[in-house]
Amino acid sequence: MKKVAIIEDDKDISDLLELHLNDLQCECFRFIDGGSGLEFILQNKMDLIILDINLPVMDGLEVCQLYREKGHSSPILMLTARSQEIDKVIGLDMGADDYITKPFGIREFIARVKVIFRRTESEAVEKVETILQYKAMTIDRSRRVVILNDERLELTPKEFDLLYLLASNPGTTYDRKKLLNLVWGYDFDGYEHTVNTHINRLRIKIEKDLNKPEYVLTTWGVGYRFNDQPE
Repeated sequence: MKKVAIIEDDKDISDLLELHLNDLQCECFRFIDGGSGLEFILQNKMDLIILDINLPVMDGLEVCQLYREKGHSSPILMLTARSQEIDKVIGLDMGADDYITKPFGIREFIARVKVIFRRTESEAVEKVETILQYKAMTIDRSRRVVILNDERLELTPKEFDLLYLLASNPGTTYDRKKLLNLVWGYDFDGYEHTVNTHINRLRIKIEKDLNKPEYVLTTWGVGYRFNDQPE
């Protein structure tokens, strides 16, 4: 039985989500404010976190940011009544795996949840013992650990996924839309700049000189690639 945290202050929505998640054999834990929800998910491993943006005590964006900063990787599906593009972009940038805008159809919601579950299940059963080594960097896929110059890096889940994808295919250029599809799992039309944000943050953590990156390179006018000519 999968464990799902629902952090949503609207009781009617929370009731509806729990009803349909129960049909998917999920055990639900419900919270009506960001503070209590964050405290719970920091202490308990979840298979999915459903997180509203507009919450009392602490809003969903802050919950998402703090949760990811602590190194937790459980998938987050954000709910928002806001229609502004900036809110969706910020949510993705802070580590949300997907978002859905209210009002939404329950079929769409269930479809999003199933996609997330299928992805996490395939990752769990996949035998991933690959360790990639480039210059002073070691990427351990099975443990989701990156070591650079004998120091362990603190990467967000999406930063790790981006790095592993690029490093697994050195020299291959991926455009931003392709990276969104492969790493986030959906075609977030119009949100290609989210990739830029994650690449910039990743580079800050792995590159000695941002003006002369050694690992993640830019193919100008196209996208990004991993250096296939390590010295």
